[in-house]
Amino acid sequence: MKKNKLGELINNNKSIIVPGGGTALELRLAELAGFEAGYVSGYATAAAAYGVPDVGLIALNEIETNVSAIRGATSFPLIVDCDTGYGDIPNVMRTVQKLETLGVSAIQLEDQKWPKKCGHMDGKIIEPIEVAVEKIKAAVHTRRTNEFKIIARTDARSPHGFKEAIKRLEAYHEAGADILFMDAIESEDEMKSQISELPGVHMVNMSETGKTPLMPAKKLEDIGYQVILFPSSMIRILTKQLSMFLSDLRELGDSSSWLDKMASLEETNHALGLDEINRTVNKIRS
Repeated sequence: MKKNKLGELINNNKSIIVPGGGTALELRLAELAGFEAGYVSGYATAAAAYGVPDVGLIALNEIETNVSAIRGATSFPLIVDCDTGYGDIPNVMRTVQKLETLGVSAIQLEDQKWPKKCGHMDGKIIEPIEVAVEKIKAAVHTRRTNEFKIIARTDARSPHGFKEAIKRLEAYHEAGADILFMDAIESEDEMKSQISELPGVHMVNMSETGKTPLMPAKKLEDIGYQVILFPSSMIRILTKQLSMFLSDLRELGDSSSWLDKMASLEETNHALGLDEINRTVNKIRS
C-alpha cells in the first residue's frame, strides 16, 4: 500500500481498523501484522517516546522528529494526532506543511484550548467554535493536495454535551474537514445519532477503560464508522507487561520464566528488517 492512499481505503465502502502507537517499532509491527494504516497517537507518543502524560507537553518539533522515525520504518498510510495544531492559524499552517512534507496521509486537529489533555481525562477546556473552524479552514487551505486528509476532532462531548459536539462537527465538516471524530462519545445510541445526523466520513476510537464503551470493529462498522482507531492499546499492554517483567526480574534475578512471552533474538531482528538489509548487502557484494 502506498503511503498516501488513505483516501482509497476509506472510499471502499468498508471500515479500516487502525492501531495506534508512539514509536517506530510499534507502527512497524502493526504494518507487519497486516494492518492497512497506522495512527501516531499523541498519548502514545508522549508516553512511549518521551515518558510523559498527554497533557500538552509535546510540541510540533517533537512530533515531527517522532513521525520522521516512524515514516522511515513503515510504508503504510499514517494518520498523525497533531493535538490542537500547536497554536493559532499560522501554527496550524506550519503543522500541515511539516507533516505533509513527511509523507503522512492525514492529520487530526482537536478543539481543546492549549494546554490540551487526553480526550478521556476530565477538566478539558474547549476553545470557541469560531477559533476551531478557522483552524480547520487553515489546514484545508494549506495542504498541497486533497489526498492529505484533515480529521476534525471535537472534545466537546464531555464538558458541553452531545448536542454541542454535533454542532461543532457539522461546522467543521462545512469548513472542509474530510473525516469527523467525536472523542469520548458515551453510548451506542449517541454513535448512531452522530452517523444519522451528520454527512461525511466518521472516525471513532476505542480507548480501553475510557469514556467510550468498548465494541468490536464489526459492530462499529455496522453503525457506520469507516475509521476505527485503537489508539493506545499497544502502549498500555507494554506498560503492564514490562512492569510485570521488571517486578519478576527485580525479585528473582532471572528472566527464564518469561522466555515463552518474549520474541527470540532472531524474531526481533526479523521484525526490525535485518533480513532485508542482509539480502541487499549480499546482492551488492555479489
